[in-house]
Amino acid sequence: MIMLAVTGLVMMYIAVFDGRDGEKITVPIGLEKAAIAEQANSAAKAFSPDSKLVEWIGAKEADRASVFRINDGGTNHMVAVDPYTGEVVETWVRRNGWYDFMSDIHGELLIGTAGDRMIEIAAGFGIVLIITGLYLWWPKAKGAGSAFVPDLWAKGREFWVSLHKVVGTYSALILFVFLLSGLAWAGVWGGKFVQPWSTFPAEKWNNVPLSDETHASMNHGAMKDVPWGLELTKMPLSGSDAGIEGLPEGVPANVDTIALLGHALGYEGRFRVHYPKNATGVWTLSQDSMSNDSEDPTADRTVHIDQYTGKVLADVGFADYSLPAKGMAVGVAFHEGDMGLWNLVLNTVFCLGVIFLSVSGIVMWWIRRPKGSALRVFAPKTPENLPHWRGAMILMLLVSLAFPLVGITLIVVLSLDYLIVKRVPLLRKAFA
Repeated sequence: MIMLAVTGLVMMYIAVFDGRDGEKITVPIGLEKAAIAEQANSAAKAFSPDSKLVEWIGAKEADRASVFRINDGGTNHMVAVDPYTGEVVETWVRRNGWYDFMSDIHGELLIGTAGDRMIEIAAGFGIVLIITGLYLWWPKAKGAGSAFVPDLWAKGREFWVSLHKVVGTYSALILFVFLLSGLAWAGVWGGKFVQPWSTFPAEKWNNVPLSDETHASMNHGAMKDVPWGLELTKMPLSGSDAGIEGLPEGVPANVDTIALLGHALGYEGRFRVHYPKNATGVWTLSQDSMSNDSEDPTADRTVHIDQYTGKVLADVGFADYSLPAKGMAVGVAFHEGDMGLWNLVLNTVFCLGVIFLSVSGIVMWWIRRPKGSALRVFAPKTPENLPHWRGAMILMLLVSLAFPLVGITLIVVLSLDYLIVKRVPLLRKAFA
């Protein structure tokens, strides 16, 4: 939990001061902007003839650079271009900075799938901590006030318990939102259970031919560039008579005309134009919370255009998402502190609260442990009277069913305890 809070804080403030995908790079304001195709040619000159333009990212403000993503030999490069002069301002390898290093720790512990599973287990048990913490407090609460105001005159462990309880009460709902939105990206609970039945159905696009590739093919490796609710949705194909009016008849589809179409469709501020990947690929206009394009996650919109006819093949907005997908769009923006200054301040206080809860939990365990036990892991003594044990067991059963890795971990730990720890004297002494 401390790792997630610390890396989350670092990522959030790197994004504030340095931006993502070159959004903070400034240029002198000129009289007239060069054609986007001209800017793209300048950006491509630094790379091999086989390199491919992947996307153009329009500037949010007049004094910001245009940014192009170029794939050269399998490596994604970003190129910031002065939109007025067409000159290259800066180049860098995409997602290869401190933000991305922290993101890899935050999401996978730098060890790939195994790290993802470990963090999913930790996040699942984070929800267990919220539920059991509230459950432990509720039966013996001394009025509602004790949950919101700490007892600063308490001594010893009671002082720490009071602070832990109050910070936990204020943090519980936000922590639940953070953990749930994070779990929806995780490989098992999110990828195998929730996301598949929450995905936007491609069948809503009447008579539009579909590719074998999904929207996830637009992601950059493990980095998520596509709205959560669209990742598993199949991409449409170019080359048919399908679609509705997009570009006027006779106007060729190129990066400049597609960007103009975007403005005509209502795109404002920072949005993206994705180039067709191949002969059957489509032009795509997008603006979404996953790409940090806007402070308003309800402005999410993805439009696909046939590269030959200029017709609109698909148009998916926030209103078309399923309820979980809407929750993810808002949850991710909130999770990353993208919704304005209030979000940044709230997330900062919250992350510091999570760190305090983790530290105070260790302090309370240290004070509670039997004297002379050194670092041996002692559980508290089981009370003689457990009036609420049935309710607690039902809660744990529900959580285990809802989050499979939590249930599997609980079964493994209980099995190890019963089959090994209790039968090996040295282990029994260490984990009494």
